[in-house]
Amino acid sequence: MSDRDDADVALMLELLNDPAFIRNIADRGVRTLEQARDYLRNGALRSYAQHGFGMYAIRRKDTGDLIGNCGLVRRDGLDGPDLGYALLPAHAGQGFALEAARAVIADAGSRLGLARLHAIVNPDNAGSIRLLQKLGFEFDRMIVLPAIEHAVDLFHLHLSKEATA
Repeated sequence: MSDRDDADVALMLELLNDPAFIRNIADRGVRTLEQARDYLRNGALRSYAQHGFGMYAIRRKDTGDLIGNCGLVRRDGLDGPDLGYALLPAHAGQGFALEAARAVIADAGSRLGLARLHAIVNPDNAGSIRLLQKLGFEFDRMIVLPAIEHAVDLFHLHLSKEATA
């Protein structure tokens, strides 16, 4: 295992156990580095192999520190990729998620050739809703997905060549 892989695993463990992640996304029950390693192996790494996309680490340009993740996820109950993101608390609210999400959206349109993205969010997560609206996502409806115990807001973004250029 390389130092970079170890850093990714440590980031995932910290993200997955952040109270805001647990409250706004889910408690994945990942409590050890080995569980975090398995979570990455069975999540993002498998997604890259199966779909050509997944969650990507967000690294600060100025310090090189890993601060979160952002990417596309295939979710049961949705007919296309879902934009997801999470930041460590010390880096939230500083524009990093916006910058990372814009890069993922551009990649979705140019490299992946997607015409539309989904995003789901807890209805009481005002910060994520504002971010999705800034990115051009529009509210569609409340939805209950198979792996989520409560209703979430479903947003869509229609990609155009101009938006991804």
